[in-house]
This record gives sequence, C-alpha cells and structure tokens, in this order.
Amino acid sequence: MKVESLDQLLQEELRDIYDAEKQLVKAIPKMAKAASSPELQEALSEHLDVTKGQVTRLEEVFEKLGTKAKGKSCAGMKGLIEEGEEVIGQDASDELKDLAIIGAAQRVEHYEIAAYGTARTFAERLGNEEVAELLQETLTEEEEADERLTEISESLLEAVSEGETAEEEEEGAEIGDEAEEEKPMKAAGGKTRKSSGS
Repeated sequence: MKVESLDQLLQEELRDIYDAEKQLVKAIPKMAKAASSPELQEALSEHLDVTKGQVTRLEEVFEKLGTKAKGKSCAGMKGLIEEGEEVIGQDASDELKDLAIIGAAQRVEHYEIAAYGTARTFAERLGNEEVAELLQETLTEEEEADERLTEISESLLEAVSEGETAEEEEEGAEIGDEAEEEKPMKAAGGKTRKSSGS
C-alpha cells in the first residue's frame, strides 16, 4: 500500500500499535505467572490492566480520526514476545529468571515508548491536539512502567549480588579450613624427617 500523506502514515502507525497492544494483553499474564518475585508479579498484573486501558484509548483515537479501529500484524512485537517466551523457559534460579523477565519486559516498553512517541509527534504536526494528548497519556504510562521495572531489577540485583558474595565467602572459608588442617600434617611430617636423620 502506498502511503501518500502524514495523516495516512499516522493511521498506519496506530494500526501497528493497536495490534502490538492486543498481543501484549495475551502475553503479559504468561510473564506474570512465570515470575517469582511478588513485586514483579504485581507490577506485571497491574500493567496488564493498564494495557487493556491503552487498547480502549487507541479505539478512542481511531474514532477521533474518523476511521475504524483495526490492527495490522506487528512483527516487531511478535518477535519481542517470542524472546520473552524463551526467557520464561530458561533453566535459572528464581532471581535470575525474574531479572531476565524484566529485561524482556523492558525491551517491550522501549518499543512502545518509541512507537507512541512517533505517533504523538505525527499527531502534533497534523494539529490534532486531542489525539496527541491521548497518545501522550499512554506514553507517560509506558515510561512509568519502565521506571518501576528498573526499580524492581535493582532490588533483585542487590539480592543476587549479596547471595553470590556470601557463597564466595563460604567457599573461601572452606579453603582456609583445609589449609589450616594441612599445616599440622606438614609440620608433623617435617619433625619425623628431622628426627630420623639425627
């Protein structure tokens, strides 16, 4: 299809986003179920409700543009969701899997932030302030979701780092104990050799 105007390009962008959001409505529950952190589960579940609201808001945008709310297959979001499914299937500790889920979720958020930012700018240039404001509202929600995921990630990273430090200290202590046990044996062996040579 030939795109001949900015207005038409905006509508194409919105159809892409509309499909992306509908894909996410199906994908987010799987990510929330796979998460172990209660805080991460809560954040994902809450964002599911937000995403459903964003779908409704997009339908309002289409209405204001005088066109039918219709999506077109968003290959970008499909790929990001497939990556997220691979993450869910990884063999890793709860904390590491949660960190991987956050990474996958933030890639989705950044994709949406770029998409909504582009669409809002197009709407502003076309002088459609109502549509621009609606898109900005969703853009703000996506940025807030991204920030919350970062906060949860930082908390999990601290827990993982503390756990690894404790394991290293424990291993170091075990090696130290083994070394201490070897010292008397060496000393005893040395005395035996000395006495036999006198």
